Amino acid sequence: MADNNALFATRFSDGSVSLYIDEEYAIERGVDPATLTRIEIPRDLFVSGTVQEIREYVALYLESHHSGTA
Repeated sequence: MADNNALFATRFSDGSVSLYIDEEYAIERGVDPATLTRIEIPRDLFVSGTVQEIREYVALYLESHHSGTA
């Protein structure tokens, strides 16, 4: 497997996020691929961050990059 610091995420209307290691896994879990966003996680966070820290990073990323959408 290639060196990869990306996760796939989907954000819900309440602001919560779900994280997936790859698109195939998300689809297996019933997620609509159109709702997924691929997010590069900084290497140091990916390697040593907690799940909560990664979740917060993803939520902030989605908020800042999708603020113009409802």
